[in-house]
Amino acid sequence: MLPNIRIVLVQTYHPGNIGAAARAMKTMGLTDLVLINPRQFPDAEASRLAAGAEELVENARVVGSLAEAVADCVQVVGASARLRSLPLPHFDEPDAMARKLVEHAATDPVALVFGRERSGLTNDEIRLCSHQVSIPANPEYGILNLSQAVQVLAYEAFKAWRQRPESGYLPQRPEEERAPSREQLRHFHDHLARVMQASGFLTQPHARTETQLQALFARAQPSRKELSLLRGLLASLEQHLPERKG
Repeated sequence: MLPNIRIVLVQTYHPGNIGAAARAMKTMGLTDLVLINPRQFPDAEASRLAAGAEELVENARVVGSLAEAVADCVQVVGASARLRSLPLPHFDEPDAMARKLVEHAATDPVALVFGRERSGLTNDEIRLCSHQVSIPANPEYGILNLSQAVQVLAYEAFKAWRQRPESGYLPQRPEEERAPSREQLRHFHDHLARVMQASGFLTQPHARTETQLQALFARAQPSRKELSLLRGLLASLEQHLPERKG
């Protein structure tokens, strides 16, 4: 699905923007980059600013026209800072655009098209698109760098993809940040109860106190690492408690 989403840059002036756009793409799992008549490419500045995404720059296809770049696409969305007076569907919100884009990308190539740094896309180029999209911004200063615009829309596409059940996407969390199992919590509360009794805090069974403490830790939702830290603290306290006389 993500391999079917193509980023098309039209006559990019600064080669560094190509590299920065490639970096934004790779961060969001996109790999298909097409360049239309870039002013200067290949260029060392493009590779330098790719910063780990050099393979996208090296594999970028250079073509002579937008029509050629999107010939096989079933949906072509032109990014425009202003609404054109053209009879073309317009997405006011990037997330709505991304959901439709990803839906089509499940079976066919689609494209996000970005214009020149200073002048954007021409009306003739917009006419080659099936939809327009704008990125909401401060009306007094709605200026985005080319690579920033690519990052925003690439993120929306990635978010729309990972929210689909078939994506199988699972956020990567370090082991110590995962929530503890019920068994780990039970061992902790048993340990806490032993220390409270041995310290004299509980001189007789206080079911209500233990229940309140269980509720407190349930609200706190400690991670496995934090629970391990608390177990270590309890073990250290146990070593300094006087032995109970039988």
